[in-house]
Amino acid sequence: MDVPQAEPVIRAVTDAMVAGDTGYDTPTAYAEAFAPFALERFGWTVDVAAARTVPDVMTGIVEVIRLCTDPGDAVVINPPVYPPFTQFLEHADRRVVPVPLRGARLDLAALEEAFATATAGGRRAAYLLCHPHNPTGTVHTVDELRAVGELARAAGVAVVADEVHAPLVLDGTFVPAATVIPEAIALHSASKAFNLAALRAAVAVPGTAAVDRLARMSDVVADGVMHLATLAHAAAYRECGAWLDTLLEDLRTNRSLLQRLLAEQVTSARWEPGSGTYFAWIDLRQLGDDPAGTLLREARLAVNPGTTFGPEGAGFVRLNFAASTATITEAVRRMSGVLHG
Repeated sequence: MDVPQAEPVIRAVTDAMVAGDTGYDTPTAYAEAFAPFALERFGWTVDVAAARTVPDVMTGIVEVIRLCTDPGDAVVINPPVYPPFTQFLEHADRRVVPVPLRGARLDLAALEEAFATATAGGRRAAYLLCHPHNPTGTVHTVDELRAVGELARAAGVAVVADEVHAPLVLDGTFVPAATVIPEAIALHSASKAFNLAALRAAVAVPGTAAVDRLARMSDVVADGVMHLATLAHAAAYRECGAWLDTLLEDLRTNRSLLQRLLAEQVTSARWEPGSGTYFAWIDLRQLGDDPAGTLLREARLAVNPGTTFGPEGAGFVRLNFAASTATITEAVRRMSGVLHG
């Protein structure tokens, strides 16, 4: 996001450096900071002793997937989706099984079929859920999560949830997957909501029926955790609630502004604003399969190409609206110039 970091986070890192506190992380420090935040924001009682700190969200996802599957086993994902899902899973020697979204929602019938196929012959399999979904901004409902849990339970599929954008729900409330699917393991981090991507750390939190599974994670994983990152994230969770509330209001304002500007200036664009994240998943198929390339060449406007999120993203772009209103306004003006100039 194009926003300055919160003062308590800057102070926590600065104070640690001044004090020479540049050693190693303590096992429960992250979960101890996250638990009160999760209770206040999501109504979720986190079992601190059962949680595990990991170096970052994607590393944590891969390590949890290793607990649930063997090399060559299937991991189901829902494209268009965050590109590192495919990259990291393939690097871990897992077989990626795409089950595309239907519109912006989960296709439960297709998931059921994929789960059955993935576990045929007694193979282990996992389902990597993006919640809220990146890039569409979809926040999955309790009914959807419950249905996913039932399908996964029936097929013997492990559920792993990337919930890094959980604090960035703009409409309604966020319901953690592990509170609805007891067998799920979720990954959380302050990196997105508090603009701390360069200070990487995350926590894996099990549902009540996944505690034993997560306990099998090797202690070696925690050796890669950055102590300064944990301090920064802990300060964010403990001291920056008001900062986050202000950010959410700004994001809602920006979302409305972007929607209005697109409707006025880029009438051929199609965008159904999601309830979470700071991303706009915009249909610009009028410009062909690679509108991002066209916008970059002709308008010097850089957006994420839709195809990096899967072939289902052809003709789409992802635009980050966590920016100034001036930047958003100029971005739409440039887009309009290409489409209507």
